[in-house]
Amino acid sequence: MPVLRWIRRNLIVLAGLLTLAYMILPNVVVMVFSFNKPNGRFNYAWQRFSLDAWKDPCGVADMCGSLSLSLQIALWATIGATVLGTMISFALVRYRFRARGAINSLIFLPMAMPEVVMAASLLTLFLNMGAQLGFWTILIAHIMFCLSFVVTAVKARVMSMDPRLEEAARDLYAGPVQTFLRVTLPIAAPGIAAGALLAFALSFDDFIITNFNAGSTVTFPMFVWGSAQRGTPVQINVIGTAMFIIAVLVVVVGQLIANRRKNSTR
Repeated sequence: MPVLRWIRRNLIVLAGLLTLAYMILPNVVVMVFSFNKPNGRFNYAWQRFSLDAWKDPCGVADMCGSLSLSLQIALWATIGATVLGTMISFALVRYRFRARGAINSLIFLPMAMPEVVMAASLLTLFLNMGAQLGFWTILIAHIMFCLSFVVTAVKARVMSMDPRLEEAARDLYAGPVQTFLRVTLPIAAPGIAAGALLAFALSFDDFIITNFNAGSTVTFPMFVWGSAQRGTPVQINVIGTAMFIIAVLVVVVGQLIANRRKNSTR
């Protein structure tokens, strides 16, 4: 039958669209319920359309404070993990040294082990050191957690780089710094950007590692978890919708810039 033949020809496309719809559906639900005005404390059933939450996104006590704290931690964790991860990636790809294979394996441990194991280990370390749990312990934990993801993204990019381009720059009397800034860094930039975006998302979203090492500090994921026990304010959906829209815009703008550069080089 024509319909069955069409389905067979487009089976991969249909599977991809269904998977994409399955992934986006929770975000759509969050977006829809950001315009809801529930009768009780829980925003789980649609009642009536309202813009009240969008007009006053900080109407819930301490919510915007926890959001600001999560953004600060995510920003600094991204910077720290990206700088360290980029240097580690170049060292692992470009240089040969003892225990290189062991370090390669250890780098991927945070990705392989459950978060609760890493969270408990870091908490034990901080307590033995006598460190006060709070902003700095969360930041250190997030950098350690995000580091392996940055290394994975940047390392894949560095391994695909053509070393002849850097050799050509040196043949044209470019110094090491000039070669790095003009040739190496621009080529590695997509991998670095991908690792940085991934680190920011992981840090901002993390709950398990943060909950173990936060002390009395409350980040946005911890605030959401605590609010879910008493009632979920609509403003949480507003913040989630805004973050989703910003993430989509960043991806779209990045893709447009990449397409424009690709077209300009043809």
